[in-house]
Amino acid sequence: MENIVYDQIAEEYKESKQLSFRKYVEEYTLFKISGDISNQSVLDLACGEGHYTRKLKSAGAQKVVGVDISPEMIVLANKEEAKHPTACKYLVSDVATIPDLGAFDLVSAMYLLNYAQTKEQLLSFCKAAYKHLKEGGRFVGVNDNVQNKPEHYQTYAKYGFVKAGNAQAIEGDPITYIIQNSDGTTFQFDNYYLSPQTYAEAFAEAGFVNFQWEGPFLEPAQRCNDYWNAFMQHPPIIGFSAQKQ
Repeated sequence: MENIVYDQIAEEYKESKQLSFRKYVEEYTLFKISGDISNQSVLDLACGEGHYTRKLKSAGAQKVVGVDISPEMIVLANKEEAKHPTACKYLVSDVATIPDLGAFDLVSAMYLLNYAQTKEQLLSFCKAAYKHLKEGGRFVGVNDNVQNKPEHYQTYAKYGFVKAGNAQAIEGDPITYIIQNSDGTTFQFDNYYLSPQTYAEAFAEAGFVNFQWEGPFLEPAQRCNDYWNAFMQHPPIIGFSAQKQ
């Protein structure tokens, strides 16, 4: 189902990468958690149109492969690769049933895990990441913040989006993101709520150690800017990391 949704909003979702929170919080958080990736191999799960796949390559990664369930997203990624070659490779696949692509130093996942509607689906995502990591490799990314309280969902409008969901979320409940791009275009999609305990259990069952939520982090040059107070005091998104022994 998600591939159909993202096929329909691929262009709008690509444009949303220009919103300021993407750069100053989302991107900064990903690379702060990732650390130095010079000469590493990276598998970018739920890569979309390749925005972060390309950024991981430009940050020094030796090899980067992007995977996404949406054929249209991969079309956009390959178009960008044709215009500005980076040697990134792309594959259309559901992460839960991804073919064996070998072992990587780092697996990244920007907003993949929050599409899991059940613990079993979340576990399948975690297992896919685990099997594609070398020993000692890390799984990192950014996710919907499962501890973000619904009373704050409407406070992010000035950053280009709001969220909607049940006041008392239970496992599998949808959390709707409604995004407004700078040109006024709006679109929406659903994430799903699973508890922090469910996340911890899924990572452990997949074999990961040192799973933790991290951040989110604001780019240092922006930290004196009151504009970010509502975002950082009640973060709608959060980073995560875990390691394969």
